[in-house]
Amino acid sequence: MGAISSFFPARSTTMIPIHRSLGFLASDGLCHGCKSGEEGSIEMTFAFQPIVDMTSGEAYAYEALVRGPQGESAASVLAQVDDSKRYRFDQRCRTTAIELAARLGMDRFLSINFMPNAVYQPAACIRTTFEAAERHGFPTDRIIFETTESENIVDRAHLLAIFKAYKSYGFKTAIDDFGSGYSGLTLLADFQPDIIKLDMALVRGVDADKARQRIISGVQRICTDLGIRVIAEGIETVGERDFLASEGITLMQGYLFARPAFKAMPPISHAR
Repeated sequence: MGAISSFFPARSTTMIPIHRSLGFLASDGLCHGCKSGEEGSIEMTFAFQPIVDMTSGEAYAYEALVRGPQGESAASVLAQVDDSKRYRFDQRCRTTAIELAARLGMDRFLSINFMPNAVYQPAACIRTTFEAAERHGFPTDRIIFETTESENIVDRAHLLAIFKAYKSYGFKTAIDDFGSGYSGLTLLADFQPDIIKLDMALVRGVDADKARQRIISGVQRICTDLGIRVIAEGIETVGERDFLASEGITLMQGYLFARPAFKAMPPISHAR
């Protein structure tokens, strides 16, 4: 595994000028061919949970986790999103996460979950992300886009096209919940993201489970060979943390370190 510093600039300032990066995009701010729909009455904001760099004990990134306006659960918000609202909701998630991160003075990576089925033309759909980043002064090379392996993907080739397009624009890409679906290794063979996040079901009790230990060791070796960073998520015990660290996994996320904080960056504990 490469040095942490080769993956994380402490205070990157890369901004892609709108006049240069968006010249090929739809001029009306809406992706031509994307589902427009209406946002309706969906109100949302974010909580943030750190992804901890175990070599420094500090945050490597913060994942933006959708919440209702008063801290209601993600499930209660996502239950309101149907096909007619998917595109605008996905776009609003990106811009709101960037705005909040900038307001909090976040100087680490920002990880944003996106909905592949809401993206029809990656180049055009990314317009609002660039605009929000420029408006709020948040460097685009500190944005990670992650999608869950288990999401119901209608068109696999389209998902790969989205990932490749986002990577070409300078964003980092991640597959979340790796190991929870049925095609993880096949997806990894077709596209190598910057990051995979091990599903918490694989991590749970790994310090006392030989099968899980072998699986995680194998995934870690494969990812090291492919130049992919591994994040272990859902860590709740010191035993889980210590086993994963012994396997060379240095990026971790879970309640052991910090619970998601509503519109805030929580302090980190148990990183040493």
